Amino acid sequence: MTPDLYRMVLMLNTERADKIELYGDAYRILTEALARLPKEMWHFKASPDDWSVHEIVVHITDSEANSFVRCRRLIAEPGTDVMAYDEKGWMQALRYSEQSTEDALELFKCLRLATYKLIKTLPESTWSNTIHHPVNGTMSMDDWLDTYARHIPDHIEQMDRGYAAWAQET
Repeated sequence: MTPDLYRMVLMLNTERADKIELYGDAYRILTEALARLPKEMWHFKASPDDWSVHEIVVHITDSEANSFVRCRRLIAEPGTDVMAYDEKGWMQALRYSEQSTEDALELFKCLRLATYKLIKTLPESTWSNTIHHPVNGTMSMDDWLDTYARHIPDHIEQMDRGYAAWAQET
């Protein structure tokens, strides 16, 4: 391996390690963000098309359940297809607004921790595995990690926008 290639591989592994730690820290990040938001606004929607904090929390857990399976398919069944799902359809049909956020957070915590422990131990060769997603196309382990390391921070920004809209109305 040339010195330049070695530096590039080292840089990519460092970036991946940072993303794995961000992924693993998601429960703490999420619960700290939720603690900043008054519970009385958790069902607030700025518009009918917006999601409430409550609905976002339940969505995060359903998304994590899908992520849990996708990760394992990437590891154990590379090259296979994974399902997409209609997030808004799930929110409506599964009545997210009526589900327990406490239960959702506990399940999220368990799912995320199990996958975090798993991906920390993967050999380098596994990171080149791919799956096919009907919307996103071919996804590698690194693509999967990018998506789910960002998932919680992206939804925290969404919740913060909802809080700002709620604060303006109250």
